[in-house]
Amino acid sequence: MRPHEFAELSAFITIAEERSFRRAASRLNLTPSTLSHSLRALEQRLDVRLLQRTTRAVSLTDAGAALLAEVAPAFVAIATAVEGVNLFRQQPRGTVRLNVSLLAAQLVLAPRLGQFHAAYPDIVLEVAVNDGLVDIVRERHDAGIRLGESVELDMRAVRVDGNQRLAIVGSPDYFAAHAAPRTPHELQAHRCIGYRQLTGGALCRWQFARDGQELDVQPNVVMVLGTPGLMVDAALAGVGLASALESTVSTHLESGQLMRVLDEWRPPFAGFHLYYPSQRQMSAALRALIDFLRVDGGNAPRLPA
Repeated sequence: MRPHEFAELSAFITIAEERSFRRAASRLNLTPSTLSHSLRALEQRLDVRLLQRTTRAVSLTDAGAALLAEVAPAFVAIATAVEGVNLFRQQPRGTVRLNVSLLAAQLVLAPRLGQFHAAYPDIVLEVAVNDGLVDIVRERHDAGIRLGESVELDMRAVRVDGNQRLAIVGSPDYFAAHAAPRTPHELQAHRCIGYRQLTGGALCRWQFARDGQELDVQPNVVMVLGTPGLMVDAALAGVGLASALESTVSTHLESGQLMRVLDEWRPPFAGFHLYYPSQRQMSAALRALIDFLRVDGGNAPRLPA
């Protein structure tokens, strides 16, 4: 196969997968006009229409669908074989695309980025921060990092964080005007700061457990904020009670700027997990990142010697 024929087929596969010339061009780091020219050349050479194009959508013709079914697996096999060469290098290289929540970025990645780059200078980390639940396969990310309870069951998951706890917190000024709740049921009499899920749009409920009893409470919300940091800021300002990861408010608790309640109702749970598709061939670069970040049980992450 001549080089230009390989490039034309690669362009066709990418456009078919993305259903968009613009997204395909971005993925291949080409201009849309260059991509369009490659597709036209392929269609002229095969003398058949492969894609239907309108101003709003791109779809496969029957001929295009048949061609894609035949050539796409071959291109995956080629990419896998090329990636396999990484195993013979002393240092893995390549790009790892991650999709992580804001807290995962702050608590898991940020403290370790410098050490990871020093250990693996030939690996390029591309990190997208998104608090919604993202289909990492459809969005073409290699892996994601979320709290374990958010990871889909068909994914492989590796712990990259120790145990976490949630804390119900409020400012001393707030508690000077409101008696501290003794049970989760008493939260209905309190002013609470809510968070709306990006996926589905529902207000997050507050979950509690004690002595085998589990409670799922919809707090009395007086303010809904879009990031955990804003929720903590509102609690510091005396707006009301917030539910936050203990590790994000520990300094405020130690300084007395915030006070916690219902602590016995909030047991520890497994923290953040890195997850990736179970059916996908793992690159050496992703394997290096997993081995760098993973933890055993509730212990700290392992760092390379």
